[in-house]
Amino acid sequence: MARIQLHFQGVVVYNTRLQIRVSELNYGNHLGNDSLLGLMQEARVQYFNSLNQTEIDFYGVGIIMSDVAVVYKSEGFAGNDIQFELALSDFSPKGFDMYYNIYNHTTQKQLAVAKTGIVCFDYSLRKTVNLPVEFLKV
Repeated sequence: MARIQLHFQGVVVYNTRLQIRVSELNYGNHLGNDSLLGLMQEARVQYFNSLNQTEIDFYGVGIIMSDVAVVYKSEGFAGNDIQFELALSDFSPKGFDMYYNIYNHTTQKQLAVAKTGIVCFDYSLRKTVNLPVEFLKV
């Protein structure tokens, strides 16, 4: 079976450390794939907060996730400290890709590399809109 290839791209714009909670474990007693997406969202929200922005009001528009890819490298367990490095790449008129380099400080192993496609979205009109110029100045 062919595996997808995903490489961390861009300049790191934000770092944060989160801890895996017991509620984020699956039946294999390790970090569940759905829970990793939640942790990625938390890291993304923290980055936006550092810019005084939110996912609903991102320089006057909302954002929506258009796609996600994750390549798992190792397991994570309850109590492990996970480092997230975020980088931005592949800008388009309506969005960009956010890359996540995820490192398990407890086990000293890379946990995963991931990418989310971020598209600007007007929730009242239910349609995509252009990436705010103000964000490109950051």
